[in-house]
Amino acid sequence: MKRLRLGMVGGGEGSFIGGVHRIAARLDDQFELVAGAFSSSPEVAKRSGEALFIEAERCYASWQEMAETEASRPDGIEVVSIVTPNHLHAPVAKVFLQHGIHVICDKPLGVTLGEAQELAQIIDATGLQFILTHNYSALPMVREARARIANSEIGDIRAIEVEYLQDWLNDRLELTDNKQASWRGNPAMAGAGAIGDIGTHAWQLAAFVSGMEPEALRGELLTRIPGRVLDDEVYAEMRYANGARGRLWASQVAPGFENDLRLRIVGSRATISFRQQQPEILEIHPHHGNSYVVTRNGVNNHDSVRHQCRTPAGHPEGYLEGFAQIYREAAVKIRGGDAPWLPGIAEGLAGMKFIETVRESSNRGGEWLEW
Repeated sequence: MKRLRLGMVGGGEGSFIGGVHRIAARLDDQFELVAGAFSSSPEVAKRSGEALFIEAERCYASWQEMAETEASRPDGIEVVSIVTPNHLHAPVAKVFLQHGIHVICDKPLGVTLGEAQELAQIIDATGLQFILTHNYSALPMVREARARIANSEIGDIRAIEVEYLQDWLNDRLELTDNKQASWRGNPAMAGAGAIGDIGTHAWQLAAFVSGMEPEALRGELLTRIPGRVLDDEVYAEMRYANGARGRLWASQVAPGFENDLRLRIVGSRATISFRQQQPEILEIHPHHGNSYVVTRNGVNNHDSVRHQCRTPAGHPEGYLEGFAQIYREAAVKIRGGDAPWLPGIAEGLAGMKFIETVRESSNRGGEWLEW
C-alpha cells in the first residue's frame, strides 16, 4: 500500500488553515503532497510551492488547470484538499469530483444551500468521497461523549447547550492587512459571518454528540461592531422531538475568549460536559453520586475511542490530532474501508441549512421555523 497522492487548492503564504491541513495529512503518514494551486496570485503560488518542495511543473497558477492536468497524469493526485475562502469550496470541489478526484474540504460547505445541494448530486453521481473537516468531532473525548450518550449512560436527553466564543474580531481587523479577517469580512467571499465560520462548528458538534437534530429552531444574527457588514454573533434556540430544548451561542466579539468551544448535554440521569480548550478530559455529573472526570486514553474509555489515541494517557493531544484523525479516516474511506464517524456531505448540507434557517428566522424577528 502506498501513500495517497494529495493536492491542495489554497493554503499558500499567510494561510493558517493550509498549514494545519498539511500537518494533519502528514501525522499518520497516509498522504504525500505532490501538487497544488496555492494562491490566486501566480507569484505567491510559485513561492508557496517552492517552500513546500513541490515540483515546479505541479505548482499551478489556477485550480482549473490543476484539475485537468492532474487527472490526465498517470501519477496524478487521488485526492485534493480545499482550503480556500468559502466562496470557492463548492466550485472547486465540483470540478475535481468531475475529474475523478476525491475531495477533503474545509467548512462550511459553501455560501448557499443551493450550491451545496448541487454538489451533493455530483457526489452521488460520481460515487467519490467527500470529506468535510469538522475536526472537533474527531477529538477522542468528543467521541467518548457520543459513545456514552448512545449507550444511554446519561438517560433521556433534556437539554443541549453549545457555545463557541472568540474575541479576535472585536476590532475591525478586516480593514487591516490581516488575511484571515479580510476575506471573512467580505460577503462575496465568506457568504456568512460568525454563523458560518464558527456557528457551524457548534451546530455540528451538538448534533454529532447528541445524535439528534431539532424539529424546529429560531435564531438571531447580530452585528456588534459598527460598520461591519456580516454578523459577528449568533444566538439560536432549538426544540427536539423528544421534548428536549437547546441553545447555541457563537460570537467572535466576546472579549477574553480565545477559542472557547463548549458543549453541555443534560440527561435524566447525568450531565456530560466538554470544553475544547481542555480536550483531554470529559466531565460527568451524575444525579446520584459524585461528579468525575474521564481522561483521554484512560482505563474507562470506550473501545471505539481508545484505538484512535496516538499517545498514552497524560501525553496531551488536541486540535492538530483532531484534524489528523479526519485525514486518517479519510484515507480509510478512500481506500474502501469504513469510517462511520467521518463528516461528509450530509453534515455539510446540515450546516448550510442551519445558516439559512437562522438567517430567515432572524429576518422574521426570531420566529420559530421548522427544521
